[in-house]
Amino acid sequence: MAIFDDEPRKKARPHEIGQDLSLLSVGELSERIGILRDEISRLETELKTKDNTKSAAEALFRRG
Repeated sequence: MAIFDDEPRKKARPHEIGQDLSLLSVGELSERIGILRDEISRLETELKTKDNTKSAAEALFRRG
């Protein structure tokens, strides 16, 4: 937390694949795990959406 209101607050750096983890605290590691789990869930949802769209398109073109 900043001592004075006019001091800029440090932003948490986003996680980068392959970065050195030795300088991160246990709390920071746990937070990043949560962020990555949320991102995995988001990616899996998008993958399912695209798979459903692909399946629907394939079914439509098989009918003809």
